[in-house]
Amino acid sequence: MTTDHLESMRRTHHCQALTTADIGREVVLMGWTQRRRDHGGVIFVDLRDREGITQVVFNPAVDEAVHAKAQAIRSEYVLGVRGKVAARPEGMRNPNLVTGGIEVLVTELKILNSAATPIFMIEDRVDVSESIRLQHRHLDLRRPNLQRNVIARHRAGAAVRAFLNANGFLDIETPVLTRSTPEGARDYLVPSRVNPGQFYALPQSPQLFKQLLMIAGFDRYYQIVRCFRDEDLRADRQPEFTQIDMELSFVGEEDVMAMGEGLMAAVFQEVLDLTLTTPFPRLTYDEAVGRYGLDKPDIRFGLELVDVSDIVGASNFKVFADVVKGGGIVKAINVKGAVDMTRKELDDLTALAAVYRAKGMAWIKIKDDAWQSPIAKFFSPAEKEALTARLGLAPGDLVLFGADTPAVVNESLGQLRNHLGEKLGLIDRERFAFTWVTHFPLLEYDETGKRYQALHHPFTAPLEEDYPKLASDPLAVRSRAYDLVLNGFEVGGGSIRVHRVDLQQRIFAALGMAPADYEEKFGFLLQALASGAPPHGGIAFGFDRLVMLLCRESSIRDVIPFPKTQRAACLMTNAPAGVSREQLDELYLRVSPLADK
Repeated sequence: MTTDHLESMRRTHHCQALTTADIGREVVLMGWTQRRRDHGGVIFVDLRDREGITQVVFNPAVDEAVHAKAQAIRSEYVLGVRGKVAARPEGMRNPNLVTGGIEVLVTELKILNSAATPIFMIEDRVDVSESIRLQHRHLDLRRPNLQRNVIARHRAGAAVRAFLNANGFLDIETPVLTRSTPEGARDYLVPSRVNPGQFYALPQSPQLFKQLLMIAGFDRYYQIVRCFRDEDLRADRQPEFTQIDMELSFVGEEDVMAMGEGLMAAVFQEVLDLTLTTPFPRLTYDEAVGRYGLDKPDIRFGLELVDVSDIVGASNFKVFADVVKGGGIVKAINVKGAVDMTRKELDDLTALAAVYRAKGMAWIKIKDDAWQSPIAKFFSPAEKEALTARLGLAPGDLVLFGADTPAVVNESLGQLRNHLGEKLGLIDRERFAFTWVTHFPLLEYDETGKRYQALHHPFTAPLEEDYPKLASDPLAVRSRAYDLVLNGFEVGGGSIRVHRVDLQQRIFAALGMAPADYEEKFGFLLQALASGAPPHGGIAFGFDRLVMLLCRESSIRDVIPFPKTQRAACLMTNAPAGVSREQLDELYLRVSPLADK
């Protein structure tokens, strides 16, 4: 159908702005048709824009020609209306809307565009698959909850910039086309047409550039920056993501952590009007893993892991005794009041533990008159008494045991703990619980590559007292790294950096890199360090993940305007896609026949 142009009509208010204080005022609103209702000749339209909804009324008694034109309006038509604000009649007010006490009696209508019938309803709760929503993301983004999320993202970004600007940071851009450094996740590579056979990499992080900015004397840097990692995806990961990146000179851990706390406080105040209590709690890596099983603990509930190796290691239960004798550990969780859990539920928990490499899961139900379990008979009265005291056992409790290497026990029980927190309703959904995790191991051993690798990155400084262990006992070296964890999600990670060239060379050597190798890859950094680098450190916050938690969503795809799927694809634009032979020839590239399969 033919549609109108704006001509002289210009919007005076958004659709959330009008209240009873505006009664009698002439206004112009523009937006989309959320709903159209015809009540005995009077047409009611809920007009929607990004701010909210206003009811507009087409009454033949007000203007018969406008009413006749309104007969053509359908869902998602784009409208411009002029009219007078009036009070809604008694009994027709909507207390759930800011504009629920008024309506606009329309005297002029412009149908700015028609619309095809939407493939799904533009509502908060829509029963349609995520793949359909992503395929039609332009419609999905009209839904009020997604618009609220994107607006919250904007407000969070604005709060970040305001806080960091006020604290002496400079917003400095770093390169997007850089050198591949395949020490961590896989890089996205970009072929160079003018340098045949050569490749750029999209940055996984501005790490080296922000260190160079500190060496250059800029003192405080930040950037809300796009980063790229070619890795398998989860609900809280994307191939391209945004991070709040910052670096400071002449600082130690406490300085960076205090700045991070101030930043989080500013963001939560702006977006949620919530005042955070600082400083946040601190846990060392060993404490976090020891008590919660994971290095990103959700501290909103209990169910802490308890080591009982010394109690059960000499018991008649051979499984436990053999594990302890072989250098493993036995830990337990006391699930208070869960004695009535069914055998099927226990089998499901065992299957969950197996996902995290556990070979099984033992359990004991603490009844009023006895311990009920296939393994209860193997424990002596003294061992039962010791377990009761250490675990705080009482009738009605359920005890879950893990026995294996420390890594397997901690991860499997840590994941079980999180699952039980959800299943048993132990988590306060309204609470935001921050904690710092510090003193991570500097290195870990890669069984596949049979070599040491950096737990964070190879530019993280070790604790000074652990320097001597770099050559003799690398896995015992602790780092000056710190992660910020919120409700069981890592939202930020950083460290004090290596600022001495000799120490950086020692760390490269501990990673098994020969001098020629690290000179080729990082010679520019070593030259910069040798030119007079200040002590410096920083942190990067995962912006998408932070906004996801602010908006109380379960997937970062619901806070990113145009996200990718778990196969790193954009369903709306059908990216990635093939390119022409001519483009490939220009880049001196040939596609392997394997790609066609």
